[in-house]
Amino acid sequence: MPKITVNGAELYYEDSGGGGEAIVFSHGLLWNTALFAPQVAALKARYRCICYDHRGQGQSADATGPEIGMDLLTADAVALIGALRLGKVHFCGLSMGGFVAMRLGARHPDLVRSIILCETSADAEPVENASKYKRLNFVARWFGLGLVVNQVLPIMFSQSSLKDPSRAADQAAWKRQMSGNRRSIWRAVNGVIHRAGVFDELARIQAPTLVIVGDEDVATVPAKAERIAGAIKGAQLVRIPKAGHSSTVEQPDAVNKAISNFLSALGA
Repeated sequence: MPKITVNGAELYYEDSGGGGEAIVFSHGLLWNTALFAPQVAALKARYRCICYDHRGQGQSADATGPEIGMDLLTADAVALIGALRLGKVHFCGLSMGGFVAMRLGARHPDLVRSIILCETSADAEPVENASKYKRLNFVARWFGLGLVVNQVLPIMFSQSSLKDPSRAADQAAWKRQMSGNRRSIWRAVNGVIHRAGVFDELARIQAPTLVIVGDEDVATVPAKAERIAGAIKGAQLVRIPKAGHSSTVEQPDAVNKAISNFLSALGA
């Protein structure tokens, strides 16, 4: 279980190794490296796949202060790429990871070969969502997320996934993932609540970009993905049927195909 200290924080990461071009995977809020396990399994034969846990989440070091901001997480990603001597990478981010990916692409073009944005938004968090997040934070901080996991699941996953009886084992695993978050997750949640929008920076992204969205995503609806794709020159948009805000584990085959086709076309 390798860890590396970068930008003042000890981060947990997983590295498939190999001599292929590097893909760095950056997970969403309430998740960890497991969010991209299906993609690593599918791509590691051709690419060096690196997943890491954001500070304050997963197996990375906890944080201090009232929030973990997106600029700080972006600085962590820059430092991680440098410390591992990866050079230019394909950077894939989902939700919170997408917030990082867009900042990385706009502000550090020398570090990215391409950008893959899954289930994310370039805008600030809508004001009407703040009260929901604050309630989530109160419960998480004092009682743990296990008390509200049934309320969180419909935000994180599609109804197609949650209503499919054949996926009972998947649903149980997703509940364990959500419930297992540390109580200090409230700092990461605050970072999401208070983040600035980066829509005005998207025109600066020159790297080839793939935008992926589940057609049942209610957290960052497909219109947000369309808005991002329209603002980045040459960006491709792929909709994933029967997927919500966690498309990489809900419909992994479809996501793997979209990513593989995108990367293969770049190689060609």
